[in-house]
Formats: sequence, C-alpha cells, structure tokens
Amino acid sequence: MQVNINGIETRYVLSNEGGGPWLTFIHQLGGDLSVWDQLAGYFRNDYTVLRYDLRGHGKTALSREAFGMADLSHDLASLLDALGAPTTHVVGMSMGGMIAQQFALDHPSRVDTLTLANTFGGTRPESRALWEQRAASVREGGMASLVPSTMDRWLTPDFQHAHPEAVEPIREVFGHTLSEGYAMACEAVRDFDVRSKLGTIRCPTLTVAGRHDTGTPPADTQAIADAIEGARFELLDAAHLAPIEQSHRFAALLETFLERPV
Repeated sequence: MQVNINGIETRYVLSNEGGGPWLTFIHQLGGDLSVWDQLAGYFRNDYTVLRYDLRGHGKTALSREAFGMADLSHDLASLLDALGAPTTHVVGMSMGGMIAQQFALDHPSRVDTLTLANTFGGTRPESRALWEQRAASVREGGMASLVPSTMDRWLTPDFQHAHPEAVEPIREVFGHTLSEGYAMACEAVRDFDVRSKLGTIRCPTLTVAGRHDTGTPPADTQAIADAIEGARFELLDAAHLAPIEQSHRFAALLETFLERPV
C-alpha cells in the first residue's frame, strides 16, 4: 500500500489478522520493510502489525531535502495518524532504533512499549566523519561498493554460510537502495544524539544487542538501557541484525516482553 506522508509517497504493509494492539517495526539503514517478514508473520495473529519503508528506501520516495531523526519520527506519527492508530508498540533496529527513540521522546503518549535492537543513543563527535565518508562514498561510487563490507558487518560468517536464502534478499535490498536516500540517511545518523534525554523515557523498554556486532558494540545498546529507568538489556549470539540472525530467540523475547512489559 502507498500513502502520501509529509509530501512523500510512502510504502507500508499492514497485517491485522488478529485485530489486536498495534505493533510497528522500523527497519535499518539500507533496508526495507521486507527484513521483518518473518517476525511480522509471527505476530500478526495477535497484533495489528505495521511495517513501512523509510524515506529513500524500498519503495518510498526520496526526500527532496535533508532530514533528521525528528523528521523521520514525524513521518511515523503522520503514518499512524493516516491509519487511525492512536498508540503502538514500537520495535526499531539499527537506524530504526534511533527513530524509535526519537519517536518515544517526541510522542511519549503514543508509545505502549519500546524495543530497541542493535542501536545507540547518539553519534559521538569522533564518529561523525565516518558517516560523512560513507555518504560521500555512495554518492561517488554507488551502493555496490559497500555491499561486501556491510553484509560482513550485519551477519556473522556462520549465518551467511548456513542461511543464504535469508542473506540474499537482504543483500539485494541493500544493493538496490537509492544512493542518495542512503547518503541522506547517513547524514541523519551523523547528527543524531538523544543521550541526554533518554532518562525522560518512561515507557517499558527492551534493548537487544548482538555479541558479534562490530558496527554497534553491545555496550552502546546497553548504555540506552542504563539510561532508561527499568529498561531491560538482552545479548544475543549474533552480529548487527540480531533480530534476523536470531529470529526465534528475538521473537520469544519480544513476545514475553509485550505480554509482561518490565
């Protein structure tokens, strides 16, 4: 389905077989809503599951101007408004987790629970250049130049070898992401920092990290849990896409959390 959100044609998929509470999944930088296919299938009988493509990703149009996490948070709020969802459980992975944090800060009354996977609360000053370099690289050489290193960072070698059927769609989506959409999102990550505000989040929060995640070390995700009162931290045997690599374990953690939030 497509809907115009803040002047941008946005693709979303709504699975509401169960007609239950809303559960929204937000994908990673260089991904699209398909990364959540398996988990959406798991939860759709008990929840109204929403997935969507971020600006310049998947089948959502490219933004005409630069944007930050606050704009992406506003996109989610506008999408929920368009679909008639007053509140939702929110699950965000990587950059999706940054959007989820921003959304919880901007719209606290609309978040039932918050689940943050393989993400951090802010880009350190010394890391800003890395995101600028990544944006420049794709603008100059396209996405193909980043595919091998990204897959190796996202998924462990063992998982890539054992599950090529899961890896190939992720690789294909990344390689076909619009270079400018990816670059603009990199600049949004570069400027993201809500670490000083995390203590104001009051909703039940679950954070999940990957033991082998070199892009977002587990300590960065645990720092979010430490900053939010009552938040829970879990470590999975995975790399950066822990909810995908350890999908059964992640689903079990999320199911328990949604039923009995901390």
